[in-house]
Amino acid sequence: MNDVMKLMQEHSSVRSYTAEKINPSLLEELIASGQAAASSSFIQAYSIIRVVDPKKRSIIAEVAGGQSWIIEAAEFMVLCADMQRINYASHKNGEGELKGYTEHFIAATVDTALMAQNILLAAESAGLGGVFIGGIRNNPKILAETLALPDHVYPAFGLCLGWPEQKNSVKPRMPVSTILHQDSYNLEAVAAKVDAYDEAFAEYYGSRTSNAKSSDWSAPTTRAVQGKRREHMKDFLQARGFLKC
Repeated sequence: MNDVMKLMQEHSSVRSYTAEKINPSLLEELIASGQAAASSSFIQAYSIIRVVDPKKRSIIAEVAGGQSWIIEAAEFMVLCADMQRINYASHKNGEGELKGYTEHFIAATVDTALMAQNILLAAESAGLGGVFIGGIRNNPKILAETLALPDHVYPAFGLCLGWPEQKNSVKPRMPVSTILHQDSYNLEAVAAKVDAYDEAFAEYYGSRTSNAKSSDWSAPTTRAVQGKRREHMKDFLQARGFLKC
């Protein structure tokens, strides 16, 4: 294992930060590192809204369910899937308005996620910590209004960055053998693999020196997935110019 792999495998979300700021030149390097991620057909379909206004941070924290680290982090950014520049390019080249194809939504969302992960990895290599915030999608309309997002742009998730005051232990991931399939999907193995992971995860939670609890992986995962349906997202995205066909 080399140093890059070691850094990646030691990742844990950081929600508690010191008051120290992030040097603007370092922040710019982190963003540039994000831009170095792969991009579908090099469309670079993303934009970042750096939120420094305390009032806007408070609004976003409330939308996200009261996540105070949005207010406290040295930097908070909203990562947006952005087809607006491509829409302009389409008009410029005589093709007119984008039609909102599902493929374009997927490409922009994947581009944004790859870019964001690069930013976080670069930040961790510099000693920073961070956490992604999916809770901004609780009310994306308020986010779009607060940040003056135009059509063909939607807020995918947020990112807090700062100097860690406290770091969490690394949660054990599923074994590679659970998620790696060869030549075809091994559906028959799913139940046994999940059951085994539940046992391992319960052991991890029970052995933690702080915040120990009795839980496996599948129960809280089920609650998270079934509880965060965000049924408003389809209409919101279509109103933004996505998922129309």
